Amino acid sequence: MSFEDGPRPVLLTGSIATDYLMTFPGRFATQLLPDRIEQISLSFLVDDLDVRYGGVAANIAVGMCRLGLRPVLVGGVGTDFGDYDRRLRDIGVDTTHLRISRRHHTSRFLCTTDQDGNQIASFYPGAMSEARDIELATVVAAVGGVDLVVVAPNDPEAMLRHTAECRQRGYPFAADPSQQLPRFDGAEITRLVDGARLLFVNEYESGLITAKTGRTEGELARCVGVLVVTRGAGGVRVLRRGHPTLEVPAVAGVVTRDPTGGGDAFRSGFLAGIGRGLAARRCAELGCLLASIVLEAVGTQDYKIDVADLLHRCTATYGPTAAAEIAVALPDPGEER
Repeated sequence: MSFEDGPRPVLLTGSIATDYLMTFPGRFATQLLPDRIEQISLSFLVDDLDVRYGGVAANIAVGMCRLGLRPVLVGGVGTDFGDYDRRLRDIGVDTTHLRISRRHHTSRFLCTTDQDGNQIASFYPGAMSEARDIELATVVAAVGGVDLVVVAPNDPEAMLRHTAECRQRGYPFAADPSQQLPRFDGAEITRLVDGARLLFVNEYESGLITAKTGRTEGELARCVGVLVVTRGAGGVRVLRRGHPTLEVPAVAGVVTRDPTGGGDAFRSGFLAGIGRGLAARRCAELGCLLASIVLEAVGTQDYKIDVADLLHRCTATYGPTAAAEIAVALPDPGEER
């Protein structure tokens, strides 16, 4: 499972965005007139505005940095990226190789949530649409090689291009299509996942891939090195060629404050575990541990890791042997990250 020739970096390709989260104190349903649905024109006065930094690739990068690694972030951003860029650099993310658009703003996610939890949202891709123009070979040459390229949700053409380039140039890659799966047909999904060292999906996405490609989970696992299926409170299922399926429970006693970003945090922990040479089960456990911390925070990047607390959670759920083995992959216990 470990990277072959470390400590070369992991390249994280995918979305980088700013989230604008608003709360409407009423119910959307009471504002919709059934006989006027074809002529909706509504404006909602919201109570608050919460601006958060996000994007799948950026979220994963932050998690890996908090676990002591230094990934390279690859994607498209706008000239308005300055404050976000400084924040990521302060955390330890390498943002040197981002493509800066002169025409588009950095991606925006705008979401209003009513008191019933219903949401009305819009996503402006902006500079993300230029990620299709990024050549990975240029970045790989600049950083002196690569251990893994993660192809996370992004501009669809960029995802297909990055995957094709990885296969062509022999770069090990992880496929993480997640939110973009509805955009792809079966043939395109096959192009995204075939030959991947890792494939990350949740249970619904696994079913969607099966429906579109006709492949079962077992067949998918034989086409990739490792298939990781997250199941929320049900934990994680890990399928590997030639090995029994691993079932790893979620961390016990988690009080979720914000579910957004839990899956990205899991990926951060799993990838950090691989980078530190942990066995597959320990990688999944570390992923679950980091996800539990993010779920208890508000915001996909606004959390800190207390190593002592993380190891306490590990011992309580996975036992002292797991905690001892995972401890060697963590930063200094006296340092909050």
